[in-house]
Amino acid sequence: MDIVDLRPPPEVRRIARRLEGAGFETWAVGGAVRDALRGEAPEDWDLTTAARPADVRRLFKRTVPIGIEHGTVGVLGKDGHLYEVTTFRRDVETFGRRARVAFADSLDEDLERRDFTINAVAWNPLSGELRDPHGGAEDLRRGVLRTVGDPAERFAEDRLRVLRALRFAGRFDLEIDEATWRDLVASADRLGNLSAERIREELYKVLGGQEPPSRTLRLYERSGVLAALYPELQACVGCKDASGRDLWEVQLSTVDAIPYHRMVLRLAGLLHLVGWPATDDPSEVEQEGVPAYAAVGGTIAWRLMRRLKASNADSDRVAHLVAQHAVIPGPDAPDVDVRRWLRRVGLDHYRDVLRLRRAITIAREGEGSEELLQAARHIRAVVRARPALSVQDLAIGGNELRAAGIPAGPLYGEILRDLLERVTEEPALNTPERLIAIVQEWQQDRE
Repeated sequence: MDIVDLRPPPEVRRIARRLEGAGFETWAVGGAVRDALRGEAPEDWDLTTAARPADVRRLFKRTVPIGIEHGTVGVLGKDGHLYEVTTFRRDVETFGRRARVAFADSLDEDLERRDFTINAVAWNPLSGELRDPHGGAEDLRRGVLRTVGDPAERFAEDRLRVLRALRFAGRFDLEIDEATWRDLVASADRLGNLSAERIREELYKVLGGQEPPSRTLRLYERSGVLAALYPELQACVGCKDASGRDLWEVQLSTVDAIPYHRMVLRLAGLLHLVGWPATDDPSEVEQEGVPAYAAVGGTIAWRLMRRLKASNADSDRVAHLVAQHAVIPGPDAPDVDVRRWLRRVGLDHYRDVLRLRRAITIAREGEGSEELLQAARHIRAVVRARPALSVQDLAIGGNELRAAGIPAGPLYGEILRDLLERVTEEPALNTPERLIAIVQEWQQDRE
């Protein structure tokens, strides 16, 4: 019997003591135990117990019914943190999406139903005993990822375990054992029955981790998962850009170069080259100097995000960044060019476009670019001058046009857009007096 001290928050021991004192065996389980064994300091501790949900709610005054039908009750600790307490469970039916479970009477039954050995280790907060019937602690020490029991059965029970296996292997830098890898690869083309939401959340967890996402994403490609779930990205594997670089490797390095807390930016970095293999002539320049591959990529990125049922806001932002990332004004560009670029990109997005370009530069060259730094300074200087970037920024609007004798109608939009063009060229024109004077000249020319 191994006795260890995993140093949980005091509330973990208090909750366990209350449950054990009432006669209910209680253990800490899951990611907290795994991470603590790796020397980390987990924030979220989960407990499993012989107590039924009604018992837990009776023993603690402050509880939240997180998922009582599944046996989980949230206990609000004195430290203000919510601790999940779940009754021992066992699988009674599996069908490739989620298992149907029933309450169990023993810890071993509960550990038997878990996905991987590293997640099937329990620790008693009172005695310090480590319960590890499947050798998960040793697998952690050896750097190995294995399923609990037969891998084919585990993956058939819930196909999401394929994605979880790749994420855990990437996050913890584990080698997936031979049998688990074999059955994982065999399951890659059977992920179609997973919901878009579950697929998306796994991708978000990969991109939201502090470890380099490329470790997991490379496993996605090697296993066939990338081709099954993200054919747009699979098309980039082995495809070369104009400089002979592999698109997939550039995308992976770009994602790694973006801070983990910028999820939307990492998504844009991952997708910024998806338009290249889908474009006959990727370098062809479309309107406003945007390369064809970027414009096409924006559309592809938006469709992929919608397929994952991402929010409208995230879908639009990622698509916009992909479409606009390829062109920024240089440090010596005239201010008017910077203002036109800002009009196209938008004040809400220009910082992220610059961040994305910096990450791409690091991915391609191994370090940042002084030229890009100078360009960013130039752009910020233009922004500080608060230029008019939309008709809403003009010093006059519909009321002033009406007062000037312009009849209400579509003509207002045409006039305001023309004024915006003039103000973009010469910002000093953006005063009520000067703009009205321009309108009056226009009226005289029409008479």
